[in-house]
Amino acid sequence: MGLGRGEMSLAIIVVLCLSAMGTEANLKVGFYSYSCPKAEEIIQEELHKALQEDKGIGSDLLRMHFHDCFVRGCDGSLFIDSTKDNAAEKDGKPNETVEDEAFEIIDKVKERLEAECKGTVSCADMLAFLARDSVAHYGGVHYPVPAGRRDGRISRANDTIDLPPPTFTLGNLTKLFVSKGLSRDDMVALSGAHTIGIAHCEAFSDRLYNFSQTAKADPSLDPKYAAQLRSECPPKSDNEVNMDPPSPLTFDSSYYHNLLVNRGLFTSDQTLMSKHGTSTLVKRFARKPALFKKKFAAAMVKMGSIGVLTGVQGEVRTNCRVVN
Repeated sequence: MGLGRGEMSLAIIVVLCLSAMGTEANLKVGFYSYSCPKAEEIIQEELHKALQEDKGIGSDLLRMHFHDCFVRGCDGSLFIDSTKDNAAEKDGKPNETVEDEAFEIIDKVKERLEAECKGTVSCADMLAFLARDSVAHYGGVHYPVPAGRRDGRISRANDTIDLPPPTFTLGNLTKLFVSKGLSRDDMVALSGAHTIGIAHCEAFSDRLYNFSQTAKADPSLDPKYAAQLRSECPPKSDNEVNMDPPSPLTFDSSYYHNLLVNRGLFTSDQTLMSKHGTSTLVKRFARKPALFKKKFAAAMVKMGSIGVLTGVQGEVRTNCRVVN
């Protein structure tokens, strides 16, 4: 079957992104076509089952892909369990709010893949496919995922310092993304992942209470929205709120509309409006949701190429929680 016009366009974008990252020879679309032809189908089936039980679990899987790639590269090290001698990434503070159910989905998918084609599909590739399928489920683009990643053998909680906290300002964010080989435009597009999912009050409560000596709340936060958040997040509570209240389970451009009216939940969200270059892109994505989805897909491919292990590097874990 040939590719449709939209798919062909995305396929070209994938090749360009991989070329820009210098990994075009190592990752490729259709990597498992012969070694495990049902791999993507199995992954999609298991995700569908999980979404029937928990409609929001896809946002956790998308977040996991981001967290995996930004720490030691996209190598599945996020899944490794801690031992008495080592605190692993999943127990680093930024990952404490990742749902246990998301890790259980990884276990189920891996079990099925090992039964289908033992020792073939890496945990890192599984997560890349799950993230893509989650985006598509909520209304985003079903983009081609280059595969061929191998799994890492090292996982340290201290390395999660590489993950951007919700308090980051634009300068901090830009510096971090550039250090990972991602552009300013990639950063603005990937921030749009916050159009789905939930956040814990602890992550933004500093914007609501005792913000400064002169302001109770962050002045860059819409006062009505701040009041709403205070009602949902009393002091010292760690309740959960939707990151994009107008459409929390729809992958759309609502996130960017929120920023235009000072309703970005995190400091790291609203800071995109603080400079002309990023704010211009926010406005474009708000006006053109199809453009946002296309740019997001391209940025996901680039992100999915960060620090990958390929060829004989690393391993293919038989259990994502434990190094072989």
